[in-house]
Amino acid sequence: MRVIIGLTGGIGSGKSTVAKEFKALDIDIVDADLVAREVVAAGQPALAEIELYFGQQVIDENGGLNRAMLRQIIFSSEQKKQWLNDLLHPLIREAILAQLAQAESQYVILEAPLLLENKLTQYTDFTLVVDVPETLQIERAMQRDNNSRSQIQAIIDAQISRPERQKQADYIIDNSKPDLVALKEQVKMLHLQFLSIQK
Repeated sequence: MRVIIGLTGGIGSGKSTVAKEFKALDIDIVDADLVAREVVAAGQPALAEIELYFGQQVIDENGGLNRAMLRQIIFSSEQKKQWLNDLLHPLIREAILAQLAQAESQYVILEAPLLLENKLTQYTDFTLVVDVPETLQIERAMQRDNNSRSQIQAIIDAQISRPERQKQADYIIDNSKPDLVALKEQVKMLHLQFLSIQK
């Protein structure tokens, strides 16, 4: 059984950049966000169930999911949010596990922003946290997403705290430097460590 590394970090920490660096080293990446989008893609059974429950308003003109509308609805109703989670979480989990099982690289990375919050660590052997100071998170996320400071702060507040994330990490990548050189170095060193870990 190959080693599974859970990769996580707060918004704007640079998780995707780190995942790309591992991918460049021929490591298979399972992206939980991507899986979550795939299970509600047009033509998927889950999308039909969502339409049945929430109505036509949550379907966009291309027959896909209108995420903004759905977000608005579940934001104001804990019950509807719970219904959606009950539907999607098992499907997402199943798809993630299937993709992890199909991975062919020497170890595999599960990239998940909510790895710790959604208890996905039960499927991983080690946790790798991409860490940056909160001020930098806000700065980077604002630049990237064109969101306001308060919007980014709300997302940070909804995620697990930085000290808690650090405490649960087996490995930490410091991504506070402005250039990619330091990041690439850390990824290379970890890559060699992960290759040497045998179950």
